[in-house]
Amino acid sequence: MKDKILKFEKKEFYSICDQLSRKDRGLHSILLKHGYPPFWSRKPNFETLVHIILEQQVSLASARAALVKLKNKIGSVTARKILLLSDIELRECYFSRQKTSYVRDLAEFVFSKRIILGDLASKSDQMIREDLITVKGIGNWTVDIFLIMALHRADIFPLGDLAAVKSLKKLKNYL
Repeated sequence: MKDKILKFEKKEFYSICDQLSRKDRGLHSILLKHGYPPFWSRKPNFETLVHIILEQQVSLASARAALVKLKNKIGSVTARKILLLSDIELRECYFSRQKTSYVRDLAEFVFSKRIILGDLASKSDQMIREDLITVKGIGNWTVDIFLIMALHRADIFPLGDLAAVKSLKKLKNYL
């Protein structure tokens, strides 16, 4: 039996927020006070996975600066182009040694077709997790963010995201 894939698109996003706020008083008060959250969406491609790897344990601004520097150097971010860069060139784009290693491993998986990114959208969350987790440097947080932002999967919460967990605990008065 094929797992049901729960996803959402931008046109449904606000009605989903409304439905959730009707079921949860805390979410309702946040929605009233701050309005709708932004609909964050990224393309389900190699560049997005590189970007998410760069976002691991650093500020979003730092990750964005590294991605912009990389794109200024090579244009579109592809596995082939990453594999053609030296470690020094990646370091010049603000990649740490560790992130260089992670992005290279991802590039090797994609370039060799051990992972076919175009096939991920039709797979279950668990199958995607099993595929991506084999790449060095991709853990549950990275997979969760990819599932949420790139594939718009609805039944995901990034438990490895300390800020999200802390916010949820605060909302539910567990702090």
